[in-house]
Amino acid sequence: MEKMGTLSLQSINLALDSYIEGKNMRHEAHKISQDIMGLYDEVGDLTFDMMLRYQPVASDFRLIRSCIEVSYGFTRFGRYAYDIATVRDMFGDLSECRNEIVYTLSGEIKHMINLAVECFATLDLEKAKQLRTDEDLVDKYYNKHLPMLINSNNVKCALADALVLRYLERIADHAAFMGESANYIVTGQRRFH
Repeated sequence: MEKMGTLSLQSINLALDSYIEGKNMRHEAHKISQDIMGLYDEVGDLTFDMMLRYQPVASDFRLIRSCIEVSYGFTRFGRYAYDIATVRDMFGDLSECRNEIVYTLSGEIKHMINLAVECFATLDLEKAKQLRTDEDLVDKYYNKHLPMLINSNNVKCALADALVLRYLERIADHAAFMGESANYIVTGQRRFH
């Protein structure tokens, strides 16, 4: 799980930096995404092995279930990173685009992934709550800026930014869900009260 978290952060950093800086890193992002998928399969195998060998109790099942869910979240990070890199590859030179919102959200997303990895590793419920707050902030940015792209004079930039904003919004959702998974392990509840 720790390696999946490290690779997820690496893939997001690679994809966002390549999008903002105008570098083509699609193949590198794809490789990392595939590596994460391989680890996801390993986590699945290990969780079934734990269930069969050790006869876990209820709290163990919460951990096992959450490990499967969080490892799936890591695969989504890798896939969205690949999708972001593909946008850059598909649309070509985007240097004329004003990426202020993408740049702003990139920092927030990188922070959220770090926080999600730490939250799950330490089962820190304060970090889990912070992830929910951060996800709400990303949603506000997304909901505010997406309609603004409709009035853009540059269709190519508007489409590219709209796609990347959507991927960033989805990444934030998965990071917040990881916080909920940590809460579920500790309290048995999905939602914070």
